[in-house]
Amino acid sequence: MSLVEGAPAPIDPEVQAAAAKALDQLNEHTLKTVHWHFSDETGSPFWLEKKAELNFDPLTDVKSFDDLKKFPHFEDEWLRGGPINRWVPKGHAGKPVYVFETGGTTGIPKSRMVIEDHWKDYELFSDTLPDEHFPKGSNWLMLGPSGPRRLRLAVEHLAQHRGGICFCIDLDPRWVVKLIKKGWMEHLEEYKKHCIDQAITILTAGHDVKCMFATPKLLESLSEGLEEKGTSLAEVGIKGIFSGGTEFTPQWTRFAVEEMLGGSPEEGGVFMTPTYGNTLMGLACSKPINAADGYKISYYAPQPRAVTEVVQFDDYNTKVGYGETGRVKLYTLTDEFFVPGFMERDEGEREQPFDTYPWDGVSGVRPFHELASATTVGVY
Repeated sequence: MSLVEGAPAPIDPEVQAAAAKALDQLNEHTLKTVHWHFSDETGSPFWLEKKAELNFDPLTDVKSFDDLKKFPHFEDEWLRGGPINRWVPKGHAGKPVYVFETGGTTGIPKSRMVIEDHWKDYELFSDTLPDEHFPKGSNWLMLGPSGPRRLRLAVEHLAQHRGGICFCIDLDPRWVVKLIKKGWMEHLEEYKKHCIDQAITILTAGHDVKCMFATPKLLESLSEGLEEKGTSLAEVGIKGIFSGGTEFTPQWTRFAVEEMLGGSPEEGGVFMTPTYGNTLMGLACSKPINAADGYKISYYAPQPRAVTEVVQFDDYNTKVGYGETGRVKLYTLTDEFFVPGFMERDEGEREQPFDTYPWDGVSGVRPFHELASATTVGVY
């Protein structure tokens, strides 16, 4: 218990020790990643060219994760337009390359090249899933965006990695956003119904689907669609769901668990875990959610491959205190992609490390207040 009312409780000594070890690993990983991306033999054309513009030498002046603050903040515009090849590290020359895009609702979409990062990220995520709720060998449903999206291929790989087969629907989130912006709500409802009809067809066709990904809005619509047909997620065989998006609030989670899923996994038979991810970071797992904690959702990035910080609104190089509100800052540190500090369009509260993830987390994730009015959420 905290000595000061409202202040965070002291961090357990064992967690502190684990956090110190994790920081050592992060510092070592950062050094390795920076040397890879800024060495003439292995670096990407983009970063080798950018190196000449910097007022320091990454190869000699970056000695720890904290030294990444020497870089300018990573800019959105760097990812808009091509050539995409400028991001491919020389050390990966000749390997098959994927390109994944973001929404693209405000002009040229942001593009990220990927070789195997999406596989690695979801294999790590797989290790966090409880087998009793996500049985190995089970088939999956991907109820989310299709097209040039990382998520679609990543969930498919997750299913295959766990010994199953993934069923997918057609869903164009760019069309959804256009419908919302035009105010064509009748068309929007029909398109949503079109997506849900595809999902219900898969779930009732005898494919033995036990696990699924869905955005919160689509999960709710699917539950309603099944109810209209006199059945439910549990009755069609679903045991485990992972979901993601800024719509994942404690209020929605309470509704989902208590009303939609019939209670806890022990009561309703369906386990749900929230996630927070994007094309740059991969996937952040959540601390286990429960009624006793008010369904609070805290996310922890897959360190050291990615790191999130909650920073002050007026100083993006300074973290806020535990429990305090700030903007989310992202770092991506893989041998495929290097992002030394990208300001997300989200804000939230800084959370303490805990035994499973002994590094900082973020809770209450929501659109950054200065941008919220300009953000169209769509299917998410």
